[in-house]
Amino acid sequence: MKRLIGIATMVVAISATAQVAEERKIVDKLCGCFEVDFKYAETFSPNPDYKYHEREETGGTAELALPIEVSDKKIVIQHLLVVGPSTVVKHWREEWTYENPVIWKYKGDRTWIKETLTAETVKGKWTQTVWEVADEPRYQGFSQFVNLDGKMIWQSTTDAPLPRREYSVRSDYNILRRTNRLNITDSGYLHEQDNQKIIRTNGTDKLLVEEKGHNSYKRIADKECAAAKEYWEKNGTYWGKVRTIWADYISTHDRVTLKNKIDDKFLHEYLINLGKEYLSEKISDADIDKKIKDEISRFIS
Repeated sequence: MKRLIGIATMVVAISATAQVAEERKIVDKLCGCFEVDFKYAETFSPNPDYKYHEREETGGTAELALPIEVSDKKIVIQHLLVVGPSTVVKHWREEWTYENPVIWKYKGDRTWIKETLTAETVKGKWTQTVWEVADEPRYQGFSQFVNLDGKMIWQSTTDAPLPRREYSVRSDYNILRRTNRLNITDSGYLHEQDNQKIIRTNGTDKLLVEEKGHNSYKRIADKECAAAKEYWEKNGTYWGKVRTIWADYISTHDRVTLKNKIDDKFLHEYLINLGKEYLSEKISDADIDKKIKDEISRFIS
């Protein structure tokens, strides 16, 4: 009987390992060079007097989703936007981790609280962690990958701060409740969003307006992202230092609260300028870590 139980346990372990390996291949499909198109439209408001904002669309540019850290149960992907023949913008970063029990929940007022989930809650699920341009927190969600009518789908709903396209121009809501749905294929993927723009006051939520997002990533030739690869070869070391300093802080705290601006500038503006000085050797290797930490510390409340 003990031998049968041991064999059964081994079979389950092998099956679970195979599942992780197959799902890692799905995550791998999020990497590569893509033509991107981002569309957003507000669709419904419970307030009959609400004035809907104009639809937004940006596209026709290339984006490199570059794997910068890879293991069996984790893959870190840096997004780099190519906006011209030699102009590259460091974009957002995402991490995919398997059965990750740690989740940082956004509570509003640029505050994230660390929570630990049960093993059963995250069993068989992948967590997507999204970081801002300055590698500061943004949002996390977790879900299983599901094969639905031949389409590989991952979907999660989570609260987040205002997106970059709105946080500098709007103040009429303070929570974006995102339902992110990824439809992944060999030719790219579609990131659909069913969002709610929420006004949160003293723990009470009020819906301002709903929004539909339709972000498409169409795989294109790697040569279209050559400028992004060159950018990362030059700047990857610097941004690796930024990630390390953030990781050290987050691993030793249960709460993160950040200021939005200092002297009318966002954190990413300070860090990008610091990176340029480091690249031009105006700042030495001996000094750069402290300068990065000092800039980040100024924004931590």
